[in-house]
Amino acid sequence: MLELPDSWVWDSWAVDDGERFHLFFLFASRALQDPERRHRRASIGHAVSDDLRSWRRLPDALVRGDAPSIDDVATWTGCTIRGDDGRWYLITTAVNDVPVRTTQRITAAVSDDLLTWERLDVLIEADPRWYATGPLTGAEPFRDPWVWKHDDGRWHMLLTASGTERAPGDEAVVGHAVSDDLRTWEVLPPVVEAGHGFGQMEVTQPVEVDGEWFLLFSCQAPELAARRRATVEDPGMWAARMDGPLGPVDIDDVRVLVDESLYAGRVTRDRAGEPMLLAFENLTPHGFVGRLADPVPLRPLLRDAFPESLRRPIVHSSAGSAE
Repeated sequence: MLELPDSWVWDSWAVDDGERFHLFFLFASRALQDPERRHRRASIGHAVSDDLRSWRRLPDALVRGDAPSIDDVATWTGCTIRGDDGRWYLITTAVNDVPVRTTQRITAAVSDDLLTWERLDVLIEADPRWYATGPLTGAEPFRDPWVWKHDDGRWHMLLTASGTERAPGDEAVVGHAVSDDLRTWEVLPPVVEAGHGFGQMEVTQPVEVDGEWFLLFSCQAPELAARRRATVEDPGMWAARMDGPLGPVDIDDVRVLVDESLYAGRVTRDRAGEPMLLAFENLTPHGFVGRLADPVPLRPLLRDAFPESLRRPIVHSSAGSAE
């Protein structure tokens, strides 16, 4: 668990440097009083752990830039990977109010030690051929990049975006982009189109468990279309089968993975190789929590959601791998 006495903690992602796990997380001061205000004050913190449970905070990774800059409102969720050049890339969401309020773009910073970061220019912006852009729709969601090196030798990115012509609750798409060097990117059509009853599909991640692929994402009830909202109670995270990390995705058979008490989870494998869900504690009957939960074994969650899959027995291991 990671809880800060003076700040809310929410979306996070972890990377293993071979010795320690490095956690990067969004945080904002509790002095804002209303947790909804945190989104426009978010910075990226940094902590390390040996077991994904006990975290030691390090100096912050990134804060919002000075105006006018692409991140002069906030810096949001991303991922951290090691490039072919041996450097670490912190690929994040930059937020400002140009051309419309809360415009989102994908940017990055690079580091040799995961501690000191040098900002790069904008990597990707929404392409109006496939994605909502401010001048056309009044909103420009384009965030939460997840990047990996695919079997084709190229870097691929999935991200949260919206289609161009859908009603509220139906506009979410999963965006896609490719790169050869992590610096120059080509935006491609979405891997999941709009029209499936989701107003947003946040913090997407393709995950492989026992030879089966699943797309994980987050969306709470108020962001669902009425027809889908009528079928579920208090959803937080969702999962859908996919043929591989680039799809196709069986989004029509999407299922709730966890309720709204946990949100925006990303999967990291522990030292035993088990996939663990790191999510933040979100809503309780008493309101917003805002702290990182202890890791949750992913395989039992998927087995409960898809009982016809993942029939391998659960093996109970040490507390460090916890399943």
